[in-house]
Amino acid sequence: MGTASSLVSPTGGEVIEDTYGAGGGEACEIPVEVKPKARLLRSSFRRGAAAAGAGPGSLPRAAGAAGLLGASFKSTGSSVPELEYAAEYERLKKEYEIFRVSKNQELLSMGRREAKLDTENKRLRAELQALQKTYQKILREKESALEAKYQAMERAATFEHDRDKVKRQFKIFRETKENEIQDLLRAKRELESKLQRLQAQGIQVFDPGESDSDDNCTDVTASGTQCEYWAGGALGSEPSLGSMMQLQQSFRGPELAHSSVDVEGPFANVNRDDWDVAVASLLQVTPLFSQSLWSNTVRCYLIYTDETQTEVDLFLKDYSPKLKRMCETMGYFFHAIYFPIDVENRYLTIRKWEIEKSSLVILFIHSTLPSLLVEDCEEAFLRNSEGKPRLIYHRLEDGKVTSDSVQQLIDQVCNLKKAHKAKIIDHSGAPAEGVYKTYICVEKTIKQDILGLESTDLETKDLGTEESIPEEDDFGDVLWDIHDEQEQMEAFQQASNSVHELGFEKYYQRLNDLVAAPAPIPPLLVSGGPGSGKSLLLSKWIQLQQKSSPSILILSHFVGRPMSTSSESSLIIKRLTLKLMQHSWSVSALTLDPTKLLEEFPRWLEKLSARHQGSIIIIIDSIDQVQQVEKHMKWLIDPLPVNVRVIVSVNVETCPAAWRLWPTLHLDPLNPKDAKSIIIAECHSVDIKLSKEQEKKLERHCCCPTTCNALYVTLFGKMMAHAGKRGNLDKILHQCLQCQDTASLYRLVLHSIQESMASDVERELMRQILCLINVSHNGVSESELMELYPETPWAILTSLIYSLHSMRLLTYGCGLLRFQHLQAWETVRLEYMEDATVISSYRQKLISYFTLQLRLWCLCRGLWKSEKQL
Repeated sequence: MGTASSLVSPTGGEVIEDTYGAGGGEACEIPVEVKPKARLLRSSFRRGAAAAGAGPGSLPRAAGAAGLLGASFKSTGSSVPELEYAAEYERLKKEYEIFRVSKNQELLSMGRREAKLDTENKRLRAELQALQKTYQKILREKESALEAKYQAMERAATFEHDRDKVKRQFKIFRETKENEIQDLLRAKRELESKLQRLQAQGIQVFDPGESDSDDNCTDVTASGTQCEYWAGGALGSEPSLGSMMQLQQSFRGPELAHSSVDVEGPFANVNRDDWDVAVASLLQVTPLFSQSLWSNTVRCYLIYTDETQTEVDLFLKDYSPKLKRMCETMGYFFHAIYFPIDVENRYLTIRKWEIEKSSLVILFIHSTLPSLLVEDCEEAFLRNSEGKPRLIYHRLEDGKVTSDSVQQLIDQVCNLKKAHKAKIIDHSGAPAEGVYKTYICVEKTIKQDILGLESTDLETKDLGTEESIPEEDDFGDVLWDIHDEQEQMEAFQQASNSVHELGFEKYYQRLNDLVAAPAPIPPLLVSGGPGSGKSLLLSKWIQLQQKSSPSILILSHFVGRPMSTSSESSLIIKRLTLKLMQHSWSVSALTLDPTKLLEEFPRWLEKLSARHQGSIIIIIDSIDQVQQVEKHMKWLIDPLPVNVRVIVSVNVETCPAAWRLWPTLHLDPLNPKDAKSIIIAECHSVDIKLSKEQEKKLERHCCCPTTCNALYVTLFGKMMAHAGKRGNLDKILHQCLQCQDTASLYRLVLHSIQESMASDVERELMRQILCLINVSHNGVSESELMELYPETPWAILTSLIYSLHSMRLLTYGCGLLRFQHLQAWETVRLEYMEDATVISSYRQKLISYFTLQLRLWCLCRGLWKSEKQL
């Protein structure tokens, strides 16, 4: 054990199995000679030193260990050459030197890099400081520039304010002087008329030889300086040249400022007042619409029997779509309306309502006429007071005798055929041929009698193809938009459609005082709560003015609900400008830029006021429904021409603050006595008499402003009349008395109509139709509803629309179903559409429908163009 050779096996190596491996049993061979390492020597010296420093008690053990270690080294050194240790030492020393040199070089390079980075950092810091100084300088320049800008803007605003103030003062001065000139001219005309009467009586008033002017001409001209100043447009204002033009005219009879007829013509001796009335009546021209064309819709009502069911089916399947495409291409709706054979006569009232609205009634008849249809035929053909087109298709058959009722109806229609535009088609062939003849006659009637188009040679056309309608219609110099004009006409008719007087006489006098007041005068503000009767008051007063003062020119516009086309400020100004151009007999290009329209409208107003002899009244109903009305109606603030008056109606709650200083006519609620009388009169119209106790309940109920509201009272009366016909008057009266405002009463109307429906399907249809109309922009047509709900029969849809229309929920506007009042629109939204997802779903339904229709239209248009090219 004293030598290192005893540590190994004499056989040269020992094989030791690896018991730690995962495989197990794998052997490794340990070499016999192991070269000592420097770490082994150092560890041995460390252990020896540790033993030497252990203390006196450990000296024997340390000496023994040292002897043992020395013996081991001696034995090892004897077996391993010392040269190997020296070589190892030299190698390690070289490696250490190389490592030390490389690290020193790295440290030097890092030092140089650090010095370079410090230099770069100092340079960047200097640049940063320079940039910060530049930034601060630019910031100070910006602040000074902004301050200068704000000061310039303040000076510009001050200058603009002063300029507007000077312009208004000048306009006031100008209009005041023009008013004085108008008075002088009026006095001059009176003197001239007196002189003419004296001359007619043979009295010599002055010597013609001593007069510098012509016997029949008296020229009066203002000073040249004033004319040049006004004609130059002082202060950028459009001059009102009415007085200057009139002073420079020669008065040989009436001044024909509106006409191209020369003053020396045949009208020179016409009395001036009579001529002014005639010219004003001529200027009140509006587009003429056919009486048969109800609300921009060609309504074709079909009456048939069991014997002619085949003809009606063929007409609806093959020819009704063609007539629809033809009418829609020309800008009109087409509805072919029919009811099933009503054995129980459930739709009698609705059928009469449809006959009244219909543009054309077609009777398909064979040999017999059921008694249920006799009243409808008499209503359509014999009581046709408006002379609407009527058509009878009479199928003849050999061996069958026509009944007396059919023959009597045909004879009566023949006697009235010329007056009532009735046509009879006698056909004895196949039903398809008879329906084809009916289609030809209907197409010609629609084009000539209903739409008023020129007569065309229909016999030479290929009736199997589409109509050859031009790609772009040229209407020439038409100064009005037909659609907007008809929409306003219908709005005016609906606003004035009231059979009950609401005590407006006291308001009429105030409006008359406005017209007679001396100029200049600001607009008159007609204010009141929702449903207080502002639209009714204005429409009734317009009718009175047109009857009593034909020389007054009235331009009116009725605004619908917000976000509709009638509430677009640019469209309102465009329409009024077109009316001014129409009445000024001026044909010129009209800009479509809304900003320029707002600028040009006051100029057109002044031009027309200079030519028009009477007053000009502009009436805008519900002007507060226009978005940003103060911005787009700034012309209302400026002084108006001397003969122009403006009346606007607003809701009390939404009236702009700047307008509250104007002269105001506030509509008070009805007094309880008038409210009660209106409800009773509505009940009497359907032969319903209220008891004394019920009248007392009404009198006690109508005692506050909300229950005396005009719309509330009207709706209350409609509910009572409807309940009386159904036989549940007491129940509905009790429910109505629980409603304290118009919104709650409209909610009761919805529930009442729903209860009258026969099934849940009809109730759901009512809810969906109201929601679709609510989210639409201007409304939805009946044909669109039929395409959205194809499973719905015409009888059910028409019955539903009749109920909603009679209860003041829906109305027609240019063929579209829309809400009659803003409160009805809000009630439906609160009742059915509180959730935002419901609104988005119905809106998406309309978008999808119209997107599909647009694609189909583009496809048909492309096919039509390709066929035309071929």
